[in-house]
Amino acid sequence: MVRKHNHTTAREATVRDRGRYSPTKGAGTADRTDRRRTVSLYWLRFAAALGLGLVAALAMPPAASPWGLIPAFTGLLLLLGWTRTRWGAFGIGWAFAFAFHLYGLRWIGEAFLVDAERFGWMRPFVISGLPAGLALFVGLAAVAFVTLRSRRAFADVLLFAALFMAAEWLRGHVLTGFPWNLPVYALDRQVAWQQSVAWIGPYGLSLALVVAAAAPAVLVARLDLRRPDLRRLAGFLALVLPAAALIAAGERRLAQAPAVSPSVPDVRLRIVQPNIPQREKWVRELRAAHFRLHLALSTEGRPDDTTLVIWPEAAATFPVTESEAALKRIGEAAPPGGGVILGTPRRRRNADGATVPGNAVVVVDEAGAPVDVYDKQHLVPLGEYVPEWLPIDRLAPGHGSFRPGAGPRLLTAPGGLRFSPLVCYEAIFPGAVTEPGGMRPQGLLNLTNDAWFGTSAGPHQHFAIARLRAIEEGLPLVRAANTGISAIVDPYGRVVGRLGINTRGVIDTRLPQPVASPAYPLLRDWPFAAVVAAILLLSSALRPRRRIG
Repeated sequence: MVRKHNHTTAREATVRDRGRYSPTKGAGTADRTDRRRTVSLYWLRFAAALGLGLVAALAMPPAASPWGLIPAFTGLLLLLGWTRTRWGAFGIGWAFAFAFHLYGLRWIGEAFLVDAERFGWMRPFVISGLPAGLALFVGLAAVAFVTLRSRRAFADVLLFAALFMAAEWLRGHVLTGFPWNLPVYALDRQVAWQQSVAWIGPYGLSLALVVAAAAPAVLVARLDLRRPDLRRLAGFLALVLPAAALIAAGERRLAQAPAVSPSVPDVRLRIVQPNIPQREKWVRELRAAHFRLHLALSTEGRPDDTTLVIWPEAAATFPVTESEAALKRIGEAAPPGGGVILGTPRRRRNADGATVPGNAVVVVDEAGAPVDVYDKQHLVPLGEYVPEWLPIDRLAPGHGSFRPGAGPRLLTAPGGLRFSPLVCYEAIFPGAVTEPGGMRPQGLLNLTNDAWFGTSAGPHQHFAIARLRAIEEGLPLVRAANTGISAIVDPYGRVVGRLGINTRGVIDTRLPQPVASPAYPLLRDWPFAAVVAAILLLSSALRPRRRIG
């Protein structure tokens, strides 16, 4: 036996020396096979993350189906749970968010087709580049998750939701912010379910929704329907409970509200929707015809008790405050004792005396005098201003690069009616739609021009987002849009009157009264931040510690 063993060993040595045999050759092949399998598995997970991001995007308006959030967030959490490396987690999180924004923001590309000869070349870069940039926030949240997870299912669901929503909060604030399509907007068709934003805001309710949507992940591991794990079931129910409680509280709040909101005495509004296509909007030869159209819609068949007429953003495509003739015509179209509120470009002098252009809201009384002005302060990147280092001068024909106004402020109409003016996408920023510490307005006034985006999902999403501000602030929302959606919304988010997309017409309506100021305008996002911080501390305490030595 010994002699045979020695003979075999010597033979192996001889053959190995000749390069025809290696005792590690089989192991090396297995390692390469394992690596290929690992890489293939990662790309399958990457593709799955893209698919889950698409599912989440489909849950947003106009479909607005919150049930789509369940497979999206449960699937994303499971993918991250199976990921061991930080780079792998970043790729999974980034892929999910990239697909989510790529589909959810596809409407942005429509704006570059309005003047396709000049700006069409930018379309593929913007519709892919913007989602790629926005997806970085979720990618980094995924890295933080695999770094901090405790491998305890209940705690990891909370950690996942907290980090995801912390990333969403950052997306809404970094580089002027873009808080579009937060999870809460999937509830757009369930206005009662949205009522709790009056207390905890959109980030707070979104956090509860993500926790509930990811909760099924605790049931997946070692699931045996014949012998159910009661602890996992209890954990699942505990994770779903906050969202269920908030929805129930919202149902109760709306049930206790008057079926029809009482209206502000002696105030009657006419909202004008001219439906001017964006291709024609800034054509100089059509400027007078468009102006006359607004005047006609302001007066034809108007109820005698109308007190205020409201035109959309850029209703006048020339600086109306510089034209006495135009102001006189607007004053003639104003109701007796009332006025007209309209959007217009405006040139003003800044602190150093230089003349700068802006996007303004002007109140004109029946005498044709501009009695109040608001200059938009939160401008749209690439739409209303362009960084100097870009090789283009403007994207909005006729605008140039606007300069921001001083900040949120009240706009006072004839009769003393106070509005908080919001031009275009200024209405998408939670907690930033009224003057901090100022007098409370009687309503939110959103003038916009969504004609840039045609009949895409963009105008529907924009209206859904603006409508939620009414619930948060306990204020009615008055919205005038060039091509739609124009609307009047009561303080509970219920639509009182509405004109759809690509419809020319008016809304004659009363102004709903505000309700008592809810908690969110006072507390803003501090309760949300406190809950996120508590979850992070809990996860840190539960995280396994490596032994030293």
